[in-house]
This record gives sequence, structure tokens and C-alpha cells, in this order.
Amino acid sequence: MESSSTSAIVEALTRAIATHRLQPGTKLAEQKLADHFGVSRTLVRQALFQLAQNRLVTLEPARGAFVATPSVEEARQVFAVRRMLETEMTRAFVRSVTPAKIKALRAHVASEKAAMDAADASSRTELLGDFHVRMAELMGNEVLAQLLGDLISRCALITLMYQSASAAEHSHEEHAAIVEALAGRDSERAVDLMQAHLEHVEASLTFDRKRPASDLAAALAPVTP
Repeated sequence: MESSSTSAIVEALTRAIATHRLQPGTKLAEQKLADHFGVSRTLVRQALFQLAQNRLVTLEPARGAFVATPSVEEARQVFAVRRMLETEMTRAFVRSVTPAKIKALRAHVASEKAAMDAADASSRTELLGDFHVRMAELMGNEVLAQLLGDLISRCALITLMYQSASAAEHSHEEHAAIVEALAGRDSERAVDLMQAHLEHVEASLTFDRKRPASDLAAALAPVTP
């Protein structure tokens, strides 16, 4: 029971970060979180420790826990790792591509479009990140899916800090183009499109932006349609 409660807290906080509702630098007060989730501070502390291991939270002695604030250098390193991983993932996906996998990716891209049309920023952000994890899941590689999930969550912090609201508008179209290259079993084109996509996202980062403010209660409130 305690383990599931800790996992639920980790999942809720990770989702709030990944959907840009929880801002970098936000103080994560143990008592407020305990009250919000209806659990003990011990369970909250365990969850924060797990998030710190994933580099999503920073634990500071005598000050408490804060949502991490990635440095410019860390941002560049995260994208460098993603390019290495996702280039090879794309090649491997082409080798094992099936109509069912393409259908699943096209459905995901359609969901991205629906979220964009509905101006649902939270869902759009989550779906755009999940596209990459979905590729790994469809390959049956749970280790890669988990690793990419962690990197995507860190990227959510990075884009929140350094990306303008309009800079990510082309991600959906780039995902759609990647899927069509995968469907055509065009390995080199798919790899080129994936590399270009990640490079475009990194190039859109503005490293002199001011950090946005946040409110913990608002960030963890249920998302209304």
C-alpha cells in the first residue's frame, strides 16, 4: 500500500512537470503535499527522493525540495543523449516495422492534432513528448521506453524554462513526417527527419528567458476539460 501511494505521488508530480503545470524552482513543501495526497510526510519524502534520483527534483539541506532548474549545459547534454538514442531507435523501428505499429503511431499523431485544435496545451505537451516513448513501447523495449520517459520529463523542464510558446508548433508536423518515412521503410529519411526534429527543438531554446512563477496547489489541481 505504501509503495503504491509513493508511486502515485511520483506519477502525479512527474505528470505535472511533463505537462508544464509545475514550474522549475517551485518549492515542494512536504506538509502541503501530504495534505494534498492524504498521506504521511514519510511517503511524500520517499516520493521526492525518487524524483531527485530522476533529476526532476533537487533536495537542498535545510531548505527542502524544489522542482529542478536545468542549466544550459545540462539542457544541451540531454538533447545530445536524445539524439544518440533516438537515431538508433529510429533505425531499429524501421527494421521491425509492421502495419499495426504504423497504425498506432498515426493514431497518436491524430491525438496530437486534436489536442492542438482544441488549444489543450497540457494534453498537447504530454502527447508530443509521449510520441517518442510510444515508438520505444511499440518496439517492445521497456528499458528504452523508461529511459526516454525520464529524458522527456527532463526535457519538459528544459522547454518550460527556455522555449517560447510558439516555438514548438512544428513538432506535430515533424512527427507526422517521421511516421510516413517509417511506413515507407525509408530508414535514412526517417533518421534524418528525427535528427532534424530534435535539432529544431533544441534550436528553439532561448537561454536568457526569465523563469516563470508557479503555484503548487494550482499545478496539482485536476485538469478541467
